[in-house]
Amino acid sequence: MSTPVLQTRLPAVGYTVFSLMSALASEHGAVNLGQGFPDFPCEPALLDHVDAAMRAGHNQYPMMTGVPALRDAIAAKIAALYGAQYNPASEITVTAGATQALTTAILCCVHPGDEVIVIEPAYDSYLPAITLAGGVPVPVAMELGEQGYTVPWDQVAAAVTPRTRLIVINTPHNPTGAILRAPDLHALGGIVRGSDILILSDEVYEHMVYDGVRHESVCRYPELAERSFVVSSFGKTYHVTGWKIGYVAAPASLMAEFRKVHQYNVFSVNTPMQHGLATYMADPAPYRDLPAFYQRKRDLFRDGLKGSRFTLLPADGTYFQCVKYEAISPILESDFAQWLTTEIKVAAIPVSAFYSQGRESGIVRFCFAKKDETLRLALERLARL
Repeated sequence: MSTPVLQTRLPAVGYTVFSLMSALASEHGAVNLGQGFPDFPCEPALLDHVDAAMRAGHNQYPMMTGVPALRDAIAAKIAALYGAQYNPASEITVTAGATQALTTAILCCVHPGDEVIVIEPAYDSYLPAITLAGGVPVPVAMELGEQGYTVPWDQVAAAVTPRTRLIVINTPHNPTGAILRAPDLHALGGIVRGSDILILSDEVYEHMVYDGVRHESVCRYPELAERSFVVSSFGKTYHVTGWKIGYVAAPASLMAEFRKVHQYNVFSVNTPMQHGLATYMADPAPYRDLPAFYQRKRDLFRDGLKGSRFTLLPADGTYFQCVKYEAISPILESDFAQWLTTEIKVAAIPVSAFYSQGRESGIVRFCFAKKDETLRLALERLARL
């Protein structure tokens, strides 16, 4: 008896670079600055709220769209921060993390043959989701100059065809740490104005923007918001990435299609955690204070690398720091990241892994969402370079 041959839906996909580098870091006792997760706990109050929800009996299926109190809290937060009004009943859905939200948004609107413009380097879930939907990814590479990575909007405009269905943006941007500013959003508005092109805006690092600069959410721009799925993440905001809870906001007509897919690929999301988050969100301090919290870690890490042979790239947002290593080695990024992990005992992620064609720039990405002592240990080891 032989196993039937299964034709893969994702022929170019293997294990993610995050899984591979984390396993390598564990094997060699390296400080893991590769995968983007904190090594410190969330606030005890959040755990208390979840515990209270469990003990109060909130342990069965919630509404498919999310616990009403949490959707109300999300709508209130968006209104307070960005001045946008979303109806929590029809325009907000709680998801099993941001990746599920992104995939569901793509599956609900991209049809076979539709083109999707993706800004590269790009978070690694975008392209597989487009492929599963039968869409055609159209990558546009960011440009790297003295001010860091920027989006060449003229090239985005040139990539638009009658088959363009969706443009995927990410701000603050993983992996580069770049942020979109008001002129970027105006340029995007000019590209989609008068068309049926939709926007998927990945804003999971919305509360990690530094140096007093505000986050330019798509929600701030009505002509963009009216055609956008906007995605965010409680895991990133509240240091609980393992909870896998996020949400999406979109106009009712788009959300209706989103929910058709959502109800069959997830249906609903962890009930007591939703209730706990709803209660916790009554206090805006945790996300209001997050920029200062992570900026201090960013500055600690950057200051520790200033005397090294790494070239620091700007890090205006997220909790990632990209560096050039050309003064250290001429080897490929994946090889350098593996050497750094096995020999220097600090894990990083090659930025080439975020390009569909593995574009090489001699750049790796570190995550500074770590305890100060973790960062100092990593810096001590990197000082050997």
